[in-house]
Amino acid sequence: MRQIPGVGPLASTATVAAFGKGRDFNAWLGLVPKQRSTGGKARLLGISKRGNEYLRRMFIHGARAVLYRVKYDTGGFGQWVHQLEARAPRNKIIVSIANKLGRIAWAVLFRGEGYKHQPIAAA
Repeated sequence: MRQIPGVGPLASTATVAAFGKGRDFNAWLGLVPKQRSTGGKARLLGISKRGNEYLRRMFIHGARAVLYRVKYDTGGFGQWVHQLEARAPRNKIIVSIANKLGRIAWAVLFRGEGYKHQPIAAA
């Protein structure tokens, strides 16, 4: 877990301690939009901020660190963040990165494999 960018020792140990179902993991963290659906129309509101406040805070701080360091990243993750920066406000980008980090962390725990950063070859 510590190989994932933005996930330090505190977030990784807290994630292992609070491991739940994969599909609901980020909802449990409170990193996904609150959803109000009726009549087939889904309305997505702000992030729910429900669930484990400590773990959510760790992923948000890790996302801030990733955003600060992403200008040096040439991989697919770095390109994804650069595209987000072009179209969204800073705080939304941070929550999106935290959401992505949470999904990566769950996948690493579920599969039992290490995180593999794959930089794109220079053109």
